[in-house]
Amino acid sequence: MPTDRPFQIVPSVLPADFSQLGDEVAALEKAGVDRIQWDVMDGRFVPNITFGPDLIRSVRDRVAVPFEAHLMIEDPGWVIPQFVDAGCELIIVHAESCIHLHRVLHGVAEAGAKAAVAICPSTPVADVANVLDLVSMVLVMTVNPGFGGQAYIATMEPKIAELRALIVERGLDVDIEVDGGIAPATVQGAAGAGANILVAGSALFRDPEGLGHAVTELRELAQATAG
Repeated sequence: MPTDRPFQIVPSVLPADFSQLGDEVAALEKAGVDRIQWDVMDGRFVPNITFGPDLIRSVRDRVAVPFEAHLMIEDPGWVIPQFVDAGCELIIVHAESCIHLHRVLHGVAEAGAKAAVAICPSTPVADVANVLDLVSMVLVMTVNPGFGGQAYIATMEPKIAELRALIVERGLDVDIEVDGGIAPATVQGAAGAGANILVAGSALFRDPEGLGHAVTELRELAQATAG
């Protein structure tokens, strides 16, 4: 179910050179990205450890582009205010990591940010159907979370379409983001199914023609599905 919502390209910074992170986010902004995603991993909910709020805060003043924090952590409620304070305008929590998902999403709003909810490949749309009125975005993972560079799971496209149909049926103002294996070869499948926020990591940083070319190519390919 293609969408008429504006397409946005959001890079994951996982493939970036962490020793030059300030320069890397500046380069992403120059390339024309719409937001920058910080993949926050705790080594428990997912088998990897990445960024904390202090690191994000250290580069916040290098760019004007918005930040989003994708919290792949167990019981994230307690740390949400720290990521908002670090400069993240959008906070994504996983449905699978929250015992009381309503409470956590309300906590994001109370901390001063927009709330979003993510679902892993094995999690059905039904698990977030009752919180769609509390979020500005749903993230459908197209890989199992934890590591960059994984292969796109194309069987998630019917789930994206199911979610888009539900959002439209209810008349909600909710974006659908996809994250995992998004590249020129896969972006149209995700966009054609109804996603409009496209997270890419390796495909952007490994483009031999540079970040600007990579961002433009993904955006144009996504937009072609709406035509």
